[in-house]
Amino acid sequence: MIKPTKVKALERYKIWIEFEDGVSGEIDLGHFSGKGVFKKWESHHSFEDVQIVFPYRAIQWGGTDELELCTDTFYLQLTGKTYSELVSTIDEAAPVA
Repeated sequence: MIKPTKVKALERYKIWIEFEDGVSGEIDLGHFSGKGVFKKWESHHSFEDVQIVFPYRAIQWGGTDELELCTDTFYLQLTGKTYSELVSTIDEAAPVA
């Protein structure tokens, strides 16, 4: 999948994310806030502590694997592509052995 290269916390539980192919935009995560493991975000300082973790380049809060989100859905949301469309694009771009 396409990996994120930059992430930044914004107001009202939104993040700005950029991917290695240049796609970027805002993702609203407000609907998660206050629910289950996302109660951690009740302190906005905790939400601002967002980072990309390697090697998979997931989005993580707090410097531990306590709260980590996969970015594939974010990429699909920003591009409007379906999972099938994305996989076929990646398959076409893969070098032939």
